[in-house]
Amino acid sequence: MKYKINIIIFSLISFLSFGQEKNYTELDVSIPTESVTIKGTLLKPYSEKKTSLIILIPGSGPTDRDGNNSMLKNNSLKYLAEGLIAHNISTFRFDKSVLSYSKGDTQKIDSLIFDVFIDEAKTIINYFKKTEAYSKIIVAGHSQGSLVGIIASKNNADGFISLAGAGRTIDEVLIEQIEKQAPILKDETIKILTELKKGNTVNEFNPMLISLFNKQVQPFLMSWIKYNPQTELKKLTIPILIIQGTKDIQVSNLDAELLHRANKNSQLKIIKNMNHLFKEIKGDLSENMGSYSNPNLPIMKELIAIIVTFINEIE
Repeated sequence: MKYKINIIIFSLISFLSFGQEKNYTELDVSIPTESVTIKGTLLKPYSEKKTSLIILIPGSGPTDRDGNNSMLKNNSLKYLAEGLIAHNISTFRFDKSVLSYSKGDTQKIDSLIFDVFIDEAKTIINYFKKTEAYSKIIVAGHSQGSLVGIIASKNNADGFISLAGAGRTIDEVLIEQIEKQAPILKDETIKILTELKKGNTVNEFNPMLISLFNKQVQPFLMSWIKYNPQTELKKLTIPILIIQGTKDIQVSNLDAELLHRANKNSQLKIIKNMNHLFKEIKGDLSENMGSYSNPNLPIMKELIAIIVTFINEIE
């Protein structure tokens, strides 16, 4: 009897392994830009027909193609790409360019501005357009990547998706965050941002704000502040999908609504219990924060379903 049971178990394992065999190719792709060579991963179905391609633009900080950085690993963008490829939608996700800089590239790091990210995104879009291998090219930007994607998509993409993207200028967002986390620093934050908006650097400020406003970061903030997401979104004439989660502690529903109002071609989808990293959160802030460093927690299936429906509508 034991022998027969082992045979059955072995057969079941073999069947499951066969059923989980990948039906897509996974390729490392390097794309030269004026600033640096962008490195990423392309997932493409085994199909003779052309499929839609979604270019996933990561959020702020030194974020890699999977949505991770050296401190926090959550695999948010990796799971998103894998979820989409299961519906025969190709994806390209990439490492932020700053991850390609060496420690000796101080000049590049010091001169980095927001426009560099926009130019890199445009180059990536044009790279895939020239291949003529895809039926549609859609840009999906997460968090900071939403604004990058909005601007890069103009006259370049067939559709745009905002994933937890801010609807206000970065100075407004920073002031709101400081007010919530350290109200005592709000007035000084406003003064610093006012000077940066004028194009003036600030040398002296409360050391508690050093991570936000150190000299290296200030030129980047100056270039970022000048872009208003609502103004830029109004310029798009392509289908737009705006997605926001109710458990997002970094971007509010208000931001999503402001983006939606800015362009009549947009759809707004609010996903209950989804946080900034597309994970389902049913508990408190502690659970939410814990998800930022949990690479095994899957993203919400509802997010995939909403994106797939959007892609099918514009095919």
